[in-house]
Amino acid sequence: MVEIVKKHAPITGEQIAEMLNLTRPTIRSDLSVLVMLDYIDAKPKVGYFLGKRAQSENGSKLRLLEMKVGDVHGVPVVVRETTTIQEAVVTLFLENVGHLIVTDDNGLLAGIVSRKDLLKVTLGNASASAMPVSFIMTRKANMITVSPDDTVLEAARKIIAYQIDSLPVVVPAPNGEAGEWKVVGRISKTNIIKMLLEMLAEE
Repeated sequence: MVEIVKKHAPITGEQIAEMLNLTRPTIRSDLSVLVMLDYIDAKPKVGYFLGKRAQSENGSKLRLLEMKVGDVHGVPVVVRETTTIQEAVVTLFLENVGHLIVTDDNGLLAGIVSRKDLLKVTLGNASASAMPVSFIMTRKANMITVSPDDTVLEAARKIIAYQIDSLPVVVPAPNGEAGEWKVVGRISKTNIIKMLLEMLAEE
């Protein structure tokens, strides 16, 4: 009913009933409840309008759909390709993250290394700690990234589809070379949940 009122307001109870293929008395109690909950509003001799609560929820949904990655991403946790696996492990735990973004000497995206990658290479291999992370990282050609102009919804879809904790946020490299990316941030499940909680707290 709320959707009908949203699309056709002002609309009478008789018109709502007709659209639902019901009688006016059948929907009277439902309309009363929706008015009481402030999802719709009624004006005598005019009809039903969208209530304040429905307007607020609709506005929140619109804001969520329009929110950009650039509005919510966090600071990236970055290591260089030459960083040793031991140093990477220390950084991972100090920063309390699931992934480290790897950059080359020019600060451009080279790859990503996860907690699982580091665990696999160090278990039962004492000499691995001195190896550079470039030996085990997922290279940029196989990485999933987002740009600051992508929507948060698109980032969330990628995180779910690829079953990962976070995504590097990248922009084209200053040198303009195709396929080269500068890392400007990191968006994670935590960023997205925090954003949703802040939106709920505002209402």
